[in-house]
Amino acid sequence: MDLSIVIPLLNEADSIPELQSWINRVMQTTDLSYEVIYIDDGSTDSSWSIISTLSRKREQNNSPNPIKGIKFQANYGKSQALHAGFKMTQGNVVITMDADLQDSPDEIPELYKMITVGNHDLVSGWKKKRYDSVISKNLPSKLFNWAARKTSGVQLNDFNCGLKAYKSAVVKNIDVHGEMHRYIPVLSKNAGFTDITEKEVIHQARKYGTTKFGYERFINGFLDLITIAFISKYGKRPMHLFGTLGVITFMIGFITAGYVGVSKLYRMATDLPYILVTDNPWFFIALTTMVLGTLFFIAGFLGELILRNGNQGDRYKIAEEI
Repeated sequence: MDLSIVIPLLNEADSIPELQSWINRVMQTTDLSYEVIYIDDGSTDSSWSIISTLSRKREQNNSPNPIKGIKFQANYGKSQALHAGFKMTQGNVVITMDADLQDSPDEIPELYKMITVGNHDLVSGWKKKRYDSVISKNLPSKLFNWAARKTSGVQLNDFNCGLKAYKSAVVKNIDVHGEMHRYIPVLSKNAGFTDITEKEVIHQARKYGTTKFGYERFINGFLDLITIAFISKYGKRPMHLFGTLGVITFMIGFITAGYVGVSKLYRMATDLPYILVTDNPWFFIALTTMVLGTLFFIAGFLGELILRNGNQGDRYKIAEEI
């Protein structure tokens, strides 16, 4: 199969029929074999019913049925939805897009060409001209993207754009979890897929419903950025970080304790006035830093044990597939 289109969604019943018709029109202008995979992330409206109807309609017409679906038992988040969709894909090229009609299916042929002819590993959409609120979305997005570029080294203008294209090998070799969907380009780079570029894409104003993301996504995004920065450098060797911190901290405490002890012995030997060790604040500083150093060591050992023995299962439950 040439192409898989993965569409995570939450309560987008009004948009799905129009989106699928748009995709059909675009794909009719190509000779590509394709599938469309909808992942219903715990919708409470009729989204799943509409997806099921669209799939059955193709089957009843005895025509190739490219419409597939996954229904989650609850709302697990966009990253988990993408993870499930990526596992199901069969196409040589995978394109992700949102279901709210803000991503244009007209971009699909060119994105596909950039992967197959341009031989890029990943092409990320760049919504240069946006129709979102300047204060609530545009300015926070610019700050977020700047921080992501500086931290990750991946030079993209729009990390959070849902419209992206990948080689199949990319989506099969990355683990998208938590809220890491924002950082798929960084995950791809860490997995060895370094040919990452971007394409300026059309951004549509939302036609139906309201956004499913609030202000907390920016706070979560920056926290995830710190996480992925750590994982990128020390994810496979946590002891290198925590062990180094442990050695430095413990040595500071040990040297300070030595200073306190030698200072008291010197004063005793020279009949100078001295105070009890427990009355010296440097004693407690030394004790605290040595304890912290030991805790850093323990954290490093635990990280190594978890890394070697951890076995993560799926972080979501699927209620139904079509």
